[in-house]
Amino acid sequence: MKKLTVGILAHVDSGKTTLCEALLYVSGRLRTLGRVDKKDTFLDTYAIERERGITVFSKQAVFCAEDTEITLIDTPGHTDFSPEAERTLCILDAAILVISASDGVQGYTRTLWKLLERHRIPVFVFVNKTDLPNAGREVLAADLRRALSESCIDAALIGNNEETAMCCEPLMETYLAGGITDTDIAHAVAARRLYPVYFGSALRTENVPEFLRGLLRYAPCPAHGKDFGARVFKITRGERGERLVHMKITGGRLAVKSVLSGKRADGTAWEEKVDQIRVYSGARYDTLQAAEAGTVCAVTGLSSPLCGDGLGCEPADFAPLSEPVLNYTLLLPEGLDPYAVLGSLKKLEEEEPTLRFTFHEPTKEIGVSVMGEVQLEVLTRILKERFGFEARFGAGKVLYRETVADTVEGVGHYEPLGHYSEVHLLLEPGERGSGLRYAADCAESVLARNWQRLVLTHLAEKNPVGVLVGAPLTDVKITLVAGRAHQKHTEGGDFREATYRAVRQGLRRAQNILLEPWYAFEIVLPTENIGRAMSDITRMGGRFSQPDDAGEGLSSLCGTAPVNELRHYAPELAGFTHGKGRMSFQLSGYEPCHNADKVIAEAGYNPDADLANTADSVFCAGGAGFTVRWDEVESHMHVESVLNAAKPADDGERSVARRAADYLARAATDKELMEIFERTYGKIKPRTPGKTVFNPSASASPAKQEPPIKKAPPLYSGSEYLLVDGYNIIFAWDELEEKAKESLDIARNQLIHRLCNYQGYAGVEIILVFDAYRVHKNPGTVEKFRNIHVVYTKEAETADTYIERVSHELSKKHRVRVATSDGSEQMIILGSGALRIPAAAFHKEVRDAEKAIREIISQAL
Repeated sequence: MKKLTVGILAHVDSGKTTLCEALLYVSGRLRTLGRVDKKDTFLDTYAIERERGITVFSKQAVFCAEDTEITLIDTPGHTDFSPEAERTLCILDAAILVISASDGVQGYTRTLWKLLERHRIPVFVFVNKTDLPNAGREVLAADLRRALSESCIDAALIGNNEETAMCCEPLMETYLAGGITDTDIAHAVAARRLYPVYFGSALRTENVPEFLRGLLRYAPCPAHGKDFGARVFKITRGERGERLVHMKITGGRLAVKSVLSGKRADGTAWEEKVDQIRVYSGARYDTLQAAEAGTVCAVTGLSSPLCGDGLGCEPADFAPLSEPVLNYTLLLPEGLDPYAVLGSLKKLEEEEPTLRFTFHEPTKEIGVSVMGEVQLEVLTRILKERFGFEARFGAGKVLYRETVADTVEGVGHYEPLGHYSEVHLLLEPGERGSGLRYAADCAESVLARNWQRLVLTHLAEKNPVGVLVGAPLTDVKITLVAGRAHQKHTEGGDFREATYRAVRQGLRRAQNILLEPWYAFEIVLPTENIGRAMSDITRMGGRFSQPDDAGEGLSSLCGTAPVNELRHYAPELAGFTHGKGRMSFQLSGYEPCHNADKVIAEAGYNPDADLANTADSVFCAGGAGFTVRWDEVESHMHVESVLNAAKPADDGERSVARRAADYLARAATDKELMEIFERTYGKIKPRTPGKTVFNPSASASPAKQEPPIKKAPPLYSGSEYLLVDGYNIIFAWDELEEKAKESLDIARNQLIHRLCNYQGYAGVEIILVFDAYRVHKNPGTVEKFRNIHVVYTKEAETADTYIERVSHELSKKHRVRVATSDGSEQMIILGSGALRIPAAAFHKEVRDAEKAIREIISQAL
């Protein structure tokens, strides 16, 4: 019998659990149909889930239909529990995305769609609640094609026809060759070239049997290897407190008493025996002597595996995308030992890795980091039921992050009597959302390989904190570039000290940036209140796009805003809209803090007083060690600075001058480009007699001739491309946003002209993309304007969709960057091999280019 693992995902209140119930009912697995409002659904097994009417923990149910055994995974829809849904993606063969016909595609729906795309999971779409007032089948189908994919096809229209054939070239070829079969459609679904869309009502089981038949007909047939492999996606506790490791067997078979092995996070090996294999359906389970490939089961007897671990031939594969953004102080009842409580709480971290419990030794306070306030409410309930105490929490605080804006070299030296080590680390700013990355670029003749591996180990074992407010460091690449050991006196612990001090010393020398979490939001409210909402978001320091008509006198406002400002906005929204406004949001990522000076001042963090994270080094003289302040280490260090010796100080200046002069030369030979240039920088005046104009192509005197520049072999065979999300940039750059308030055409033209100048300076191929998907029957256009390409997308195609598609193709042969601040688009861009440059960083690039051109003009005239 074929085994199929299917996950159901949705925005909260879309009817996801109700559809699970309906599928189990029409398949014969359930005799009666449970309801969320009656608190008797099969998969909402926890009391808090039934009371709140939301799914908090992912659960499974197993049922058979025709020749297939289906494991159905019901996942949480609330954004506070999105990591729970994310962890199930690594075990799915297919996914069902549920969309409410009343609400349409919402913000979190788009996030789920991008997650499914990242994991390459085939998707079936079920538009639910069609029995309630909605926009109509055709309008809903068009909305899906516009917001998700052009390949979302109404299942009633799928078959041997032109509309199905238009989804992809293989189907078109098959159609022209004679006809499309169900097998061809199944292959297209498995390859994510076609997404069947079904319409119905889960509560009334309308069209649910047809949906189940379509799922069986078009679902992929997963292949499994002969060698044992398994993916761990969840850790829970049984009724007796036993540890349950939930996994999917991806190859071979797993039998009771099998011995499994692996490595812990600290690198130590483990080897443990399987005691019991359970297959759950709701709260009940059956025990097996052996589990075949394709089985989703829970195993007892294992104390070491964690969420995301791979067993057997499977590698670890879970990289959480969601991170907690709020921190609360846990207020314990009087008399409870905080050390004993902390030990119990650490078990919860295994079950929910996004829960972070910390202990502040001086005050004996326990802190907890969570996704949101709903998760905090659930945590309070769990603490009472499992650990027997009533917990209270202090006022929540936003979790900040820190990063660097420039490249610096950090030096750490540790040389008390009888010890010796020195480490040089290069700290470079990384792409937003890239986290911490570690590398080594150090010759073994400088530092032996065993010491290099030790330094990298020490870098990975401790997440460093920044020097602004003591927040965790992120989005930095740290590279070991030099170091020194002593043949007699160096011990392993010496490099730990030198490594930590090198990181810290580099941070003290760097230009640091405070980051705060931002939410991507969608607010639906009466049209007469839209001005108030826009004013509120502006006051918060947020951004938003042009409002959309949501029908029935409502408008939709989408944008991003700081978590600290937006998290308490829901009651205010309900107040001034008299309960008619609603808001949904999810974490979009970290951005520079909008009120950094205030936050830093309130934190009162003193990096010099943080002795646990010192930037000072220890040297030895006269038989005794002495401490050297971080800003004096360079005058005492034993290894030469790598960064200062990397290239001549004036090399960058020559490069800027050369690029600016090259642009002047190109502009002088292009009449249209010169018109744009002079409109920006003013008319070029004739040279003053006798004054030399900088010309890098002219012959230099032998004494001043520059040596030829050696270039590294190119990574790509073609040109460099820059794709620019036009309206995203306009509303992200203050000066263009002001122009847009007067006239969007003026702002658009100004951006086009500035990019023409930038292209001439940077020498990259620029594709500027504007949304035109709302223009009826718009076929889309690509225009060559001077030296850049300007694209207006076709009807039902957004700029995001166009950019994602084009960047994927161009990245195969070219270096591609995408200028946008759409955080939800980031994973797709990075996954395609392109690089994302935020709007603020791109703004700086353009301004730096304009400044360089002005400076060279002043030298040339």
